[in-house]
Amino acid sequence: MMQLYWSPRTRSFTALWLMEETGKPYERVLTDISSGAQKKAEYLAINPMGKVPALKDGEATLAEAAAICAYVAERYPDAKLAPPLGDVRRAKYLYWLFFAPGCVEPAMVQIATKIEMNPVAAGWGEAQRVFDVIDVALAKGPWILGEDFSAADIVIGSALNFSVRLFKMVASRPSFEAYIARCMARPAFQRAEKIAAG
Repeated sequence: MMQLYWSPRTRSFTALWLMEETGKPYERVLTDISSGAQKKAEYLAINPMGKVPALKDGEATLAEAAAICAYVAERYPDAKLAPPLGDVRRAKYLYWLFFAPGCVEPAMVQIATKIEMNPVAAGWGEAQRVFDVIDVALAKGPWILGEDFSAADIVIGSALNFSVRLFKMVASRPSFEAYIARCMARPAFQRAEKIAAG
């Protein structure tokens, strides 16, 4: 059985939501980051960065929420959280899966810290453009790939839920509000929120 190392009020929510979407049993291993549990040798053997979430699947270990999403979606193809290999939608699926950590998260940091970045030098370009691109993509909806929900919605939905709804770091837009509402209406999202709330 997979073990998910997590902590409340962290990026772990993305992995919790994902695991709940699979419908498969998994063990939640609460990792108390306030006490430094993530800095102990046994945890660093799973994730040398000492962050949550992390996943252990037998002898396989990995971290980073988007990587966990990609791995679990492929391990449980019957959950239909990823377009299969050879499907033309797989290109956009991978794009959006890694857009959240590669563009959305740095853009959120830029907004929160008010750091001025040269858009040519910043790997994510500019914060405003990051959210403009998501806005345009969601206009096609209801999900980031169109009609089919996927693990890419889990990473993008989590990022928007965090940045728009919970912490109001990013200005809301009608497409964001509607998308977040659709995400929140999913039973797996609701279960993950209940778990994260303790």
